[in-house]
Amino acid sequence: MIQALLGTKIGMARVLDDVGRVTTVTVVQAGPCTVMQVKTPETDGYYGVQLGYTDQKPHRSTLPLIGHAAKVGSGPKQFAREIRLEEAADVQGGDVITVEAFGDDVSYVDVTGTSRGRGFSGVMRRHGFGGQQATHGVERKHRSPGSIGGHSNIGLGRSVKKGKKMAGQYGNVRVTTKNLKLIGIDPENNLLLIKGSIPGANGKVVFVRKAKTKA
Repeated sequence: MIQALLGTKIGMARVLDDVGRVTTVTVVQAGPCTVMQVKTPETDGYYGVQLGYTDQKPHRSTLPLIGHAAKVGSGPKQFAREIRLEEAADVQGGDVITVEAFGDDVSYVDVTGTSRGRGFSGVMRRHGFGGQQATHGVERKHRSPGSIGGHSNIGLGRSVKKGKKMAGQYGNVRVTTKNLKLIGIDPENNLLLIKGSIPGANGKVVFVRKAKTKA
């Protein structure tokens, strides 16, 4: 069974265990996802599975995507994600995968999403700089980065060193949080309860799969 799903981040919550301890979790409404395509070395050069999530109105899709979905008896999907595999998958096109795929053998998951966009930010917010001293002699530059090009920071040349931490775009990038503990699943409501925080704002689509580096 493919132990990976596309889902929507719902928000944070708290759950109690058998002895009354509180655990903070992120609730993800994962799936159900439709298998849109199964790839094999004979046809594509590798093993893989393409998952589709959230129905899309045909007039908002394209004819190639509508025809691609029709091959497995499905309608067009709004989101799709391909998963590469090391061996052949035990699924076929048109199969539906739910949170039940994360059974008792899955304890940790990796979650991929797009982090919150924070726009153009200064060095104090973007990189955690301490800023300038707020004392006599320092003008209205308390949040400035200071000198940026003195001998290229290594004593050679006069240009700014490549990769210098400066103000700029902050957030809105793809982020993967690894080895998050899976507290529980709710098959009736297609919910995953994941300990800790995951990237992205509430309502955004995330990709959850079985952790690669932790059993």
